[in-house]
Amino acid sequence: MDIWLDNQETGQQFRGILSALGSYRNGEVASVMQQHGLQYKMNMGVSLTDLKAISRSYAPSHVLALKLWNRSWRETMILATLLDEPEKVTEEQMDFWTKSVETSEIAEHLSANLWWRTPFAYAKALEWCRGRKHWVRYTSVHLAGRLAMMDKHSPDEMFELFFEEFLTLSKDPSLMTVLYRTLIQMAGRSDEMSEGVRDWCGLLRGTGSEHSEKLAAELLKGLSTDFPVSPV
Repeated sequence: MDIWLDNQETGQQFRGILSALGSYRNGEVASVMQQHGLQYKMNMGVSLTDLKAISRSYAPSHVLALKLWNRSWRETMILATLLDEPEKVTEEQMDFWTKSVETSEIAEHLSANLWWRTPFAYAKALEWCRGRKHWVRYTSVHLAGRLAMMDKHSPDEMFELFFEEFLTLSKDPSLMTVLYRTLIQMAGRSDEMSEGVRDWCGLLRGTGSEHSEKLAAELLKGLSTDFPVSPV
């Protein structure tokens, strides 16, 4: 992690955000989230709509984002992904934050709001496919899907690199849904990518893995409809 310097203005903004979060607190929502397995050091149950409204009250700030993430509350971590400045994000920060993720919610906000905008997005998505921690691998797959959907300028060849890594990940049933969504997004980029995903499904059938073969069947089914639905 980079060494960062605090200042009076950032400190005031930080305290203002914590105060604002208290006014949006919803204990009932927090309880429901906990019942669904979303465990946090602190969860105030603030809606995403309200979090986005809070973020719009502040200019993007790398230092403020670092302070918010280090608080380790659900809401402050999500706000960190909304307020950070992608051009100031370092590889060390990406590794540190991603390795500290403990829920799908935070993993998805990291990729969707921040990581895909950084210059290291493709390199990290590929690297994290081999991460030791489940949520690191989950983030890698989700980030690849976000790039496939949002980055219209990169060539399809950038995404072909993920096929080999995803072969191994396809054997993990806990990654089936996020892999499905990402590969559907990749297939949607072009006819060539769609054909590439179909060919990849053929490789899955030769892995000897029940979970890989199930993913292949679901993908082929999804590719044959205009409205693919993620498997549960």
